[in-house]
Amino acid sequence: MATYKKRGYKAKEVNIDSTDEVEFNEQDSTTAEVFSTLDEGANKTEEWVSKNQNYILGVIGAIAVGVLGYLAYDQFVKKPQEADAGNEMYYAMQYFNEALQNPVAQDSLYNLALKGGNGKYGLIDVIDNYGGTESANLASYAAGMSYLNTQKYQEAIDYLNDYTAHDAITDAIAKGGIGDAFMQLNQPEDALGYYEKALSANTNEYSTPMFLQKAGIVALELNKNDAALKYFERIKVEFAKSPEASLVDAYIAMAKNK
Repeated sequence: MATYKKRGYKAKEVNIDSTDEVEFNEQDSTTAEVFSTLDEGANKTEEWVSKNQNYILGVIGAIAVGVLGYLAYDQFVKKPQEADAGNEMYYAMQYFNEALQNPVAQDSLYNLALKGGNGKYGLIDVIDNYGGTESANLASYAAGMSYLNTQKYQEAIDYLNDYTAHDAITDAIAKGGIGDAFMQLNQPEDALGYYEKALSANTNEYSTPMFLQKAGIVALELNKNDAALKYFERIKVEFAKSPEASLVDAYIAMAKNK
């Protein structure tokens, strides 16, 4: 008796008579070929793994080290760094907030916010020493607004452009601030573009009518009267109770008759 046997499969016995011819049907032949191909493929895979096991283990090890490294960085570097940045920024933000509420001493307070005082970090120090932290990101916003209010317009543009907003309100104000800086630099086309970005960032009762009015005035200056009219009419229709609405009829007449 002859036995046809492949690994992992039940042996199939075929009785062979010395005087008879053994005939395998087509299905038996095809099955044998498939088994043979699978075995050859498995053997080649085993050979490749055997030859390259050090490389494979190295890749797995590198992935593991990378994951552990990220977790360690997050736990032992990033979080403490965020905490340190927040602590260092505390006094600078106090000066910034005081400047917003004290028009008389604004310039000196904004400068203290930017450069620090009494041995404490200013906003620029936080940005330079804690780049990549959320505190440094917020410091970019405060620094940009501080420079805008102390008539240093290019610096205002640079720092406000570095700010990545995580809320729609500050996003709108930052973009509008860049528009204000460009207007002061006599670049109305750029200013209008940023006022439009500010309007797209968020709609609210405070900043939206303000930037609609600014966008309309700049559009008038650029002889874009139809665009100006649309901005002013939005104030009249959507923000009738805003301070900007008190002058909107005059602006609408100007846009229609210019």
